[in-house]
Amino acid sequence: SSRIERFLQMCAQDNMIVSRPSTPASYFHLLRRQAYARPRKPLIVFTPKAMLRLRGATSPVEAFTGGRFEPVLDDDRGLDRSAVKRVLVHSGKVHWDLRAELEKNPNPEIALVRLEQYYPAPIEELNAVLDTYPDAELYWVQDEPENQGAWPFIALEVVKHLHGRTIRRVSRAAAASTATGSPKVHAREQAAILEKALTV
Repeated sequence: SSRIERFLQMCAQDNMIVSRPSTPASYFHLLRRQAYARPRKPLIVFTPKAMLRLRGATSPVEAFTGGRFEPVLDDDRGLDRSAVKRVLVHSGKVHWDLRAELEKNPNPEIALVRLEQYYPAPIEELNAVLDTYPDAELYWVQDEPENQGAWPFIALEVVKHLHGRTIRRVSRAAAASTATGSPKVHAREQAAILEKALTV
């Protein structure tokens, strides 16, 4: 069962690694790190099937032959960091949805920061990136309802380490089910998430 919140509820005392890579190269380096790790801990990887067909979710050969797994990926669009008013912290497939919207309607006031690993929470790496956007509001964006996905973990375990900064949430409303059961309703909710996240 790929219920992110259930695995994150069990995370404590450095007992496992929970990640959600957004590119093939990130996934490759994650598995490579796991293979060499000693002692080796359980590795939970969330990889939605939809990303297999996404043209944007690709990596050049150089990304495989060099580098290493990065638990936090900063925006690579060459933004003026002092002009950024909103940083959208997120993970997984929603990154490509956000990026597609920004390609259609560019906005230099919005930065996209990807969290490739949930646990152990990469606090130092995340703060190192967020501190470069000193005047920006922080938002956590996810596809899942408020009571599901990574948000409960982010709110409980990550926010308290963000150098006194607060982070708001953009997601579907809390729900008992993981999905609406209707493609039209799902698409409408997804569009609302993107609009709210990208409206400064």
